[in-house]
Amino acid sequence: MYITSREKSIIEQIIKISGKHTAFSIATSLNVSKRTIQRDLKSVERIVEQFGLKLARDSHQGLSIEGKNEQIFRLVQFLTTIEPVDQPQKEKVLRLLLALLEEDVYKTQVLANEIGISTTTLTTYLDELSLWISPFQLRLLRKRGIGVELSGSEVNKRRALANFFLQYFNEELIEFLYLLESGNMQEEKILHYFIAHYLREVIFLINSAIHNESLHPADRGYLELVLHTTITLQRAESQFKIEKNFWSSNSEVAAEIDVMRRISQRLEGKFHISISESDIQYLATVLKGTKLLSVQGVPYDSVVLAQKISNVIQSVSDQIHLDLTNDFSLFQGLIAHMEPSLFRIKQNMEAFNPLKEEIMRKYPVLFMAVKNSLEKEFQEVKNFPDDEIAFMVLHFGSALVMKEEKFSIKALVICPTGIGTSKMLASRVKKEITEIDSIDIRSIKDITTQVDLSAYDLIISTVRLPFMNVEYILVNPLLSEENISTIKTFLQKNLENLTIGRRYQKITRADISLLPGEQPVGLSDLLEDLQAVQKSIEEIIDNFRFYRMEHTTTEEQVLEKMLMKAEAEDLLSDPAAVLQALKEREKKGGLGIPETNLALFHTRDKHVKQLIFQIAHLPNPCVVKGMDGKDVVMKNLLLMLVPLELNHREHEIISLISTNIIESNEALLVFTSANEELIYKRLETILVRYLQSNFKNN
Repeated sequence: MYITSREKSIIEQIIKISGKHTAFSIATSLNVSKRTIQRDLKSVERIVEQFGLKLARDSHQGLSIEGKNEQIFRLVQFLTTIEPVDQPQKEKVLRLLLALLEEDVYKTQVLANEIGISTTTLTTYLDELSLWISPFQLRLLRKRGIGVELSGSEVNKRRALANFFLQYFNEELIEFLYLLESGNMQEEKILHYFIAHYLREVIFLINSAIHNESLHPADRGYLELVLHTTITLQRAESQFKIEKNFWSSNSEVAAEIDVMRRISQRLEGKFHISISESDIQYLATVLKGTKLLSVQGVPYDSVVLAQKISNVIQSVSDQIHLDLTNDFSLFQGLIAHMEPSLFRIKQNMEAFNPLKEEIMRKYPVLFMAVKNSLEKEFQEVKNFPDDEIAFMVLHFGSALVMKEEKFSIKALVICPTGIGTSKMLASRVKKEITEIDSIDIRSIKDITTQVDLSAYDLIISTVRLPFMNVEYILVNPLLSEENISTIKTFLQKNLENLTIGRRYQKITRADISLLPGEQPVGLSDLLEDLQAVQKSIEEIIDNFRFYRMEHTTTEEQVLEKMLMKAEAEDLLSDPAAVLQALKEREKKGGLGIPETNLALFHTRDKHVKQLIFQIAHLPNPCVVKGMDGKDVVMKNLLLMLVPLELNHREHEIISLISTNIIESNEALLVFTSANEELIYKRLETILVRYLQSNFKNN
């Protein structure tokens, strides 16, 4: 067992004056920050647990170690015999990895001295590190008389380093990033590696890109992108170069390359460090793999993927005997997550999920159901990583928990970015603590600038908030039994204050269906929603056209005719601009639907005035590129045009139409039939089904 000098001192002080010391008083006596002590208490808790003891806090946050006297005596004996190390084991291993990344070959004794450990301990650390880096196709070569060498590609070295930070120093990184953004960071180097002013500039540029490019990094993707960019900057400065042409297809990450090139150019100008094209390509793949696609642009843009996701939801529903097929929020969440997930798998990019083990333990049946469904539907993926499956389980878990929720007290959930696992946490809180009326979800950045914390009765956070002068409850993102007990105890102790000036609320049928953070819908909001639905459906029905092209024409000529007619009916302006937008979309990826004679040409454009869904049947087929990269012989051209700005209902409706095209063999037969009456009736059926699932009172 490894223990640091500070951890030993903390335990000794708590044992000597049980219940009297707080994190603040210990921090004062050891001349460190309260934040540092709070971080060390997690390690202290693990250490005492190995002796059958528990680190407890009373209502005044006084610390004590509870358990049998003989166990406490064993702990005291251990403290008197153990020789503490100055740093936690993982911090030593991190320094070891950093040293090996900087030198080609390291003499064993020199390396041990560098880290401040014995050669015997070094051997143990090297064994541990060797095992950890193997999934990244890296190897430790130990040659007698020569030394230790880290062997592998530069790309894999960068991925391994970023993942080591994410896996073992995630909470510290989040805290450091906040302090950097707020200007309260004094250290020049963070976690033995990151140069503070480099990291600060990277944060600023990525935040600007997220805002300007309307990017949506996944929950931990933002932090991952910041780390990879800073690591690339520092590795480039040290002349470590990525192998040329490590990435064979720029077209798949063309948009991401543009974003990362702009960021790189700014970094080069500020720090005078040369960032190569290979570096930019590498960062583009990171962005592609971490970016959560906006739900405003996914379903009708990926018809085949959307159908696969629908099949996965159906399969999971069948296995757990609970119908989730009409849960559009679940569908959107899964499809937005799946595209970057598939890209990560294709590129052999590690997607470490810190909650994987707990998810598998808490939801074994759901995990198996999701795993079975994914493997059945995505057979091209040889082996779905458990970490990726666990992310998908969170989406299903959230949908399932929401089925059971009731509400009565306003709570705020705080997590690093305000997305991802926070939704699952909010649902779990509502399920386990029925007294809570509504839950808002906010990021750390939001609470410092936009949120009135006094408006909430209860604040729950997944990370420590040492910079906030407010009472909160720190919880595991999956909400452990101990967390539930802590929240209930807090509510019981503060119930009188919480209910002052309030009346008890009667839980209604409508309340049960609310999602985390939602409020009961007012009459004006409901009428506005109904009007949006009516307007969207009327536009789809009124603007539907079926054309039979009489002469042999190219796809461009077909599109030109359809756009000219739409302009004549005042459905759009500037047909040439819309046609160009369609061509640009086609360049990004095929539009032919595999194993059909259909192609779905679609775009969002400022010149489009209304929702448009139309079909043209070609007497002589033409060949177009399919969504899977293979050629598709097109006989039916489907045209879907939408305005640049879409409301929630418009997006739902066009998404449902596009995914229903290949929903079943029956649907496919209808859309390939060239029978206008059949297609129109099918369109009506889709829209009626949508209205029934959204507005029928079951």
